[in-house]
Parts: sequence; C-alpha cells; structure tokens
Amino acid sequence: MAEDLALMLPPLRAWSRGGARPVLALHCSLAHSGAWSGLAEGLSGVTITATDQVGHGRAEAWDGVSSLHDRVTADSIAMAEHLGQGAAIDLFGHSFGGTVALRIALERPDLVRSLTLVEPVIFAAAGAARDPAYAPFRAGHLGFADLVRAGRRDEAAALFHSHWGTEGRFADLPDRTRAYMLDRIHLIVAQNPVLLDDAAGLLRAGGLEGIAVPVLLIEGGASPAIIGAVHGALAARLPRARRLSVAGAGHMVSITHAAAVAPAVQAHLDAC
Repeated sequence: MAEDLALMLPPLRAWSRGGARPVLALHCSLAHSGAWSGLAEGLSGVTITATDQVGHGRAEAWDGVSSLHDRVTADSIAMAEHLGQGAAIDLFGHSFGGTVALRIALERPDLVRSLTLVEPVIFAAAGAARDPAYAPFRAGHLGFADLVRAGRRDEAAALFHSHWGTEGRFADLPDRTRAYMLDRIHLIVAQNPVLLDDAAGLLRAGGLEGIAVPVLLIEGGASPAIIGAVHGALAARLPRARRLSVAGAGHMVSITHAAAVAPAVQAHLDAC
C-alpha cells in the first residue's frame, strides 16, 4: 500500500525544520518545487513539502486540453489530505500556486489551517473591484498571449520575464533557465480562463468572506501595479488578511528576498 501511494504522489521536495507540523508549498509558474528552498531554510517548527506542478520540474507534461488550474488543484488537495492525515495544514502559495492555495481554502476549508499567499495572481479580483489598473493590465497580458500563439516564444518569454521574473534581461539568463521557460511559456496562456476571467469561481459571492483562517498576503514593493490592486481587492474581502510589502522586491519576492520574508511567515505560523 505504501508503495502504491508513493507512485501516486507527484515529485516533491521536503525540508524538515525541527517540527512535524506540515506545510504544503505551491510554486509559481515556470518554476519547480525547489523554489521554496530559501524560505524553508529560514523557518522552524515545521516540515515543508513542495510539489512539482503538472508541466513543471519532474512532473508529467500538461495534456494541452484539460484545465490546468483544475488539475493542479486536484493534485494539491490530494497532497494536503496525505500530509494532514485528517487534520488541517498550512498552505504556502506563490503566484499561480497562490491562486491554487486560495481555491483549496474555498473548496476544502477542512484542509486549511492558515494561508501564506505570495502575490496570488487572481487578476480578475482587480477587475471585479473596478480597479483602474486592471484594464491596461488585461490588454497587455492578452497581447503577451498573442505572441505565444503566434509562435514568437522568445519575445513572449522576454516580455513575461521583464514583468514577473528576477532582475536582469531574459537574454542574460543561463541557457538552461531560458530553455526551461521557453518550453513552458504556453502554460501561462493556459491559466487565463481562471486568472483573468475567474472560470473557477474564486470570486463568487460570499466565498472569500467565508475563509476564516489567517491569511498573510506578501508582495514586492516594486511589483507590477496589478499586484497591489489584487491584494487590495482580496484584503477587502478576506476577514483575517494581513499584508506585507517588501521594499525593493519584485514578483519573485519569496525567492529573492527570502531572508526578509521568513520572519513574517514564522510569526504568522506561530500565531495560528
């Protein structure tokens, strides 16, 4: 039975940080489970498990047909059930992974003890709140999608990296990193039905208001304006949300500024 279960679990990495309290960490798009290593090293009293999402790391490729968000959510729920063994656990989520963590809290509140969300990119929240940052962002993001569909993957990846990646130009990244991103850039477009148009119903009436657990929203002070709009919209609806902005950081804040983020995350966990 144990061998059968191991075959069903997605590829993962785990960090034992001096405690058995389970944390499930869901990475951003174009990354993999190892993206949580820096933050994990700054925490204590927990065991952090990070999975490779479909299409990423050592996980199987996306089939190009099914809902990517549905699939990652289902896989993550199964992992949360496995880690918690009937008890609620803490969820970390960055970017796309943050939207999955939020969806789990909506659909399976019994599995969630707390949420730590690093720039969850449910852009539709800004649109629903009629934030002026949404319309220009949507137009630009759909323009990026057009580049991907036209086969102009290098241009699309460079544009994406300029907004959502680490410092420096896409062209200056290591060859292996560029190839990894280029091979998966279409996955960003596959997320649009949920992230831009809320196809999964994350913003349904009364949903966010019903999330009773503590939520820490982490953002980079230098992130695109749409992030502040999304966080503002989420914080207005989540009853126990708290925001943290890290000066000088961008969208990859939990990776590039892990040492600055870790104390706030630790305090958030300790208070839950």
